[in-house]
Amino acid sequence: MATPHPLRIGTRGSLLAMAQAHETRDLLGAAFPELAEDGAIEIVEINTTGDMVQDRPLSELGGKGLFSKEIDAALLDKRIDIAVHSMKDLETWIPEGISLRAALKREDPRDVLITDKADSLDNLPAGSLIGTSSLRRQAQILNRRPDLKVGLFRGNVQTRLRKLAEGEADATLLALAGLNRLGKTDVVTEVLEPEVLLPAVAQGAIGITCRTDDQRSSDFILAINHQQTMIRVTCERAMLDALDGSCRTPVGGLAELRPDGSLVLRGLVAKADGSEVFETLRQGPVSDGAAMGKDAGDELRDRAGPDIFT
Repeated sequence: MATPHPLRIGTRGSLLAMAQAHETRDLLGAAFPELAEDGAIEIVEINTTGDMVQDRPLSELGGKGLFSKEIDAALLDKRIDIAVHSMKDLETWIPEGISLRAALKREDPRDVLITDKADSLDNLPAGSLIGTSSLRRQAQILNRRPDLKVGLFRGNVQTRLRKLAEGEADATLLALAGLNRLGKTDVVTEVLEPEVLLPAVAQGAIGITCRTDDQRSSDFILAINHQQTMIRVTCERAMLDALDGSCRTPVGGLAELRPDGSLVLRGLVAKADGSEVFETLRQGPVSDGAAMGKDAGDELRDRAGPDIFT
């Protein structure tokens, strides 16, 4: 059956965001022959505040929503039908009228170190400047290596690599998932295991939203949902929601499925200067994922105290 109009996919305009939109388009085309036809899917680039303002930390600008509010507005105004997001940039609160319907198969969630000054994080010379805009990365790095310095480093992958090459920092940290999707893993110095640097909640996962009342779009994207990824990120996002996590608070979380079918969640909240890090662990059946996440978030909030969230 012919579609009434092209399925319009809204996305940010960076190379990585476009790669994620193209991955979504290809999966939809493989699942629905009518969407594989020329012109059946249109990719719509949307500029977001988070992309346009590069000289200030996200924590000062209002947090993760700066990467999604213009896309949400386009969705609600029916300028687009579905939206593709890096799920780590998607707030746990989603505007009324919009639903998170699918997650694509998760890429490697780990962070990586990129530098030509050493072969590992532990071997970086004291006083080295790490460029990052992430308070989560900053807190964990300074907790492990208080002799290092951290400076603001914003922009897309290409911009950060250029800044590093120009000497604005001695090292930087990026998500391995993005480098995998861009075919740029040759720049990696060290892959940082979660025991060293716990990833951001939902890092490596692509989330797809649509209008809650748009059954046509919902049916399309539900067909490409990767259920194991959705289980994992639902658990992680429940923890983040309990913490009221934003870019103003260093939070890490990673849920993994074990061979025995159980779900294991590691969570972390920290002070931005790395002076205190609080960690927790949960394990249970997949069906308890959201409850596990909430329980872990509640525990971390109680242990860390209210001052850490101000």
